[in-house]
Amino acid sequence: MKLSVRDLCLTGLFAAVIAVLSLFSIPTPWGMPFTLQTFAVALAGYVLGARCGCLATLLYILLGVCGLPVFSGLRSGPGVLAGPTGGYLFGFFSLALFCGLGMYAGDRFGGKNRIILPMLSGVLGLVLCHIPGIIQFRFVMNGMGSSYSFAGAALVASIPYLPKDIFSVVVACLAAMAVRRSLSLVRPISQ
Repeated sequence: MKLSVRDLCLTGLFAAVIAVLSLFSIPTPWGMPFTLQTFAVALAGYVLGARCGCLATLLYILLGVCGLPVFSGLRSGPGVLAGPTGGYLFGFFSLALFCGLGMYAGDRFGGKNRIILPMLSGVLGLVLCHIPGIIQFRFVMNGMGSSYSFAGAALVASIPYLPKDIFSVVVACLAAMAVRRSLSLVRPISQ
């Protein structure tokens, strides 16, 4: 995998964007805050493409695991990955991947597909992001004495966030189109 200097710089920049936007969080009583992480990861995937979007997400997660307080609530360390919300961090790879692939497909097919395919692909990536989040939330919480079913965990850890997350993906798609125009990108940076 060969990346240009521009790809590397933009990947690092978007890892920082994800980190900064992750700091804006609204706590909830059930421990899963509302954040702008979904918007930031989707934006990275849409602007950078599948490969560099996933790399930016990986870099963000590595920064947090190494001790920088970049996870929501200024948290850090490997314990966050093993905690109730850690599944969403793993799921971010699906979100970045599908946003990047959707933008690529939209560019390739053009017309109305330029908007429709990236948005649909982003929503699919979002669903694939929520599944490991629900599974890990259920597993960790049940290990701590709760008794969540999959549906119960989804009602607490996913469904309240879906409207905000879908809105975030749509806004990220529209914002990415403007960013890509300003960067003079005809297609994603790399696939």
